[in-house]
Amino acid sequence: MATLRDVAGRAGVSTSTVSHVVNGTRTVSETLRRRVLAAAQDLDYEPNAMARSLRMRRSNTLGLIISDLANPYFTAVVHGVEDAAQENGYGLILCNSSEDIAREQAYLRVLSSRQVDGLILSPVGNQHELLARMVREGFPLVLFDRDVPGLDVSGVMLDNERAAFDAVHHLTALGHSRIGMVSGLPNTASTNTERIAGYRRALEEAGLPEDSRLIAPGHATSEGAASAVAELLAVTPRPTAVFAANNLMTIGALFAIQQAGLSVPKDIALVGFDDFSWSEVFRPRLTTVAQPTYELGRVTAELLLNLVRSEHAEPTRRIILRGQLIVRESSGAALESQNPRTLRGPVRARSVRQGAQRPGR
Repeated sequence: MATLRDVAGRAGVSTSTVSHVVNGTRTVSETLRRRVLAAAQDLDYEPNAMARSLRMRRSNTLGLIISDLANPYFTAVVHGVEDAAQENGYGLILCNSSEDIAREQAYLRVLSSRQVDGLILSPVGNQHELLARMVREGFPLVLFDRDVPGLDVSGVMLDNERAAFDAVHHLTALGHSRIGMVSGLPNTASTNTERIAGYRRALEEAGLPEDSRLIAPGHATSEGAASAVAELLAVTPRPTAVFAANNLMTIGALFAIQQAGLSVPKDIALVGFDDFSWSEVFRPRLTTVAQPTYELGRVTAELLLNLVRSEHAEPTRRIILRGQLIVRESSGAALESQNPRTLRGPVRARSVRQGAQRPGR
């Protein structure tokens, strides 16, 4: 196992400088900090043996790593986490990985070195050794929003497959047979895989063939969605409806359709994901899948606090929340009144799975 001296030698600095960087006891230049953290990562350096530090003392602080600070979805989730943490006497350290696996790993190291009592993580992608080791050592960790295949850890997720199914089923029920999908981050986020599965199941249940040309990656951004919709509009025959699989991509899709000189919903129906405050302001008002974002944050924090406070190994738990389709004007549905109506309630439905126990701390 690498030592503090090994890291200092690799970074070309003193051992005291390494100590200040990993423990946050003194401010150093950003260039120097990055060099030390890169050396620590290269050598797989683990300051203070994460689990051991938790056994010895508590900091009354939780760490939260989200994958995209620019996405308003995470703002509501963070609000829920923060409220639950403060009500229980805990502070919160927020980090943004920006969909970068290296940044995620760096923040995992920094937060563990600061001896946070537990961590909440929206993972960037698949399992990596640092994450697996933290789970093996019994570090209190809860995933939210996204899953990590093969990692036996507690988590709070949305039933993404069902939510996407509801959105696309709504369009097939309106008579659409050519439905395009703007998907998210390919091959990394479990949410993307699950929402594509829901899209496909809705087509299958409606007896509609799948056309691979009608799934275009929007990379979870408005700019990416605009490019994806441009691709979809070039397909012959053109889709009559589009399902955008997150909030930023819904905005990008609407922009691209309007830029093409087409009207929503007259020429193309549009259903989005992640209901947000602007959905009522856009014209037409947006039909979207609403996630219980604040509740998701609170439930995740409560689950982590249970792990932190437990004196014994706890079984792995998965809590699955339900989405809610809110029908407005952009899908072209005939509304009975000016108020939006909801389909497929209730918002919340839990499914708890008992798994292998976490190692004792």
